[in-house]
Amino acid sequence: MIHIEDADPDHADAKVLIAALSQRLAAITGSSGQASFDADDVRGPGAAFLLARDELGRAIGCGALRPLQPGVAEIKRMYAAVAGQGVGSAVLAALEAKAKTLGYAEIRLETRRVNTVAVGFYLRAGYREIPPYGRYVGRPEAVCFAKPVGSTSA
Repeated sequence: MIHIEDADPDHADAKVLIAALSQRLAAITGSSGQASFDADDVRGPGAAFLLARDELGRAIGCGALRPLQPGVAEIKRMYAAVAGQGVGSAVLAALEAKAKTLGYAEIRLETRRVNTVAVGFYLRAGYREIPPYGRYVGRPEAVCFAKPVGSTSA
């Protein structure tokens, strides 16, 4: 069983998972992705940081939402410590539910094209490729996705 809880990105368990994600991303893409993540962006109004725990309380995944623009949130630092056990899907579903609760109409995210596992994961989860936005404009290594989540206020 996977339990999802709100957490602070500076929690010790969160830091371990974020570091593991950074290491994995560096191995896959050549970049840890740390430059595009600010913990303060996922605190406060319209933001969230979630931890996934297993039945023994061990931290096994994480993900964050940050406000991007009115009505749109961005997913950051999505990570599952072990692939194929539903952790990523559980975290993503919780982030989508949180975004809807917060009043967002759409979620966006970016990953690297070379990260084919992540690309396939988001496509299977109903995300569609969109033109690059923000800091990803003009970066051919980046692929951006979006998915509607419901409400139209935020």
